[in-house]
Amino acid sequence: MQHPIPLQLSRSLLGAAGISTSLHNLERIPTRNRLLIVSNHRSLFDAPLLMTAISRPVRFVYHYYMSQVPLLQQAMMLMGAFPLETGQGRQSSFFLKSARFLQDNQVVGVFPEGADPMVKVNAPHQLSPFHRGFAHLALRVPVDDLAILPVAIASRDEKQGKLAPLEWFRRFDPSEALFQGDGWHSAVVYRHVDVFFGYPLLIDKGLRSRYRGSSGATVVREITQVCWSQIAEFLAHRRC
Repeated sequence: MQHPIPLQLSRSLLGAAGISTSLHNLERIPTRNRLLIVSNHRSLFDAPLLMTAISRPVRFVYHYYMSQVPLLQQAMMLMGAFPLETGQGRQSSFFLKSARFLQDNQVVGVFPEGADPMVKVNAPHQLSPFHRGFAHLALRVPVDDLAILPVAIASRDEKQGKLAPLEWFRRFDPSEALFQGDGWHSAVVYRHVDVFFGYPLLIDKGLRSRYRGSSGATVVREITQVCWSQIAEFLAHRRC
């Protein structure tokens, strides 16, 4: 059963921040499939923005360091998000938790760029390389009706600021390479943003069969590239 609090909180946060949105291609959101959302990531408002856009709670995975920061940890929990672990159990924990949510027909959200563009903000149209964990997850989770939905968050107007010194975050996660230098953790607050929904990718028996065979690495690269390319195209188009 999906809890309404994350969705209500998301709408309240966007309203309080004065963020306006334009939604595109809503008809592409699958209505009969279990759903894995893949999106670009530049702002702490991305998760509530996507939840509000699809009008459903989403179980987002977030970086380990955020689970160690007071107040931020509590905020993530209220949003229904779950943290990555640190060390060797990171991937297995991500797969187990995400698979459980998907089997329970809850929407799972992943930001495959990782934390890099959150700490050192890219230009609105720029997209970093994707980590491939979400593709492995989609091919491994034991459900028959899973769809990956690429979503592009294209900022039209925003305010960029500073959240806190990197040294401060380093105290909570000394192992994170992003926090080893000087400078500040960036903060982006959207004024107006376009949300583009891409074409969903259905994870069928053919893809799973290829993944279990000798083409496993190839099919993971293909899925990752398809999602990256759709999002990159939306961002490039919005730039024009």
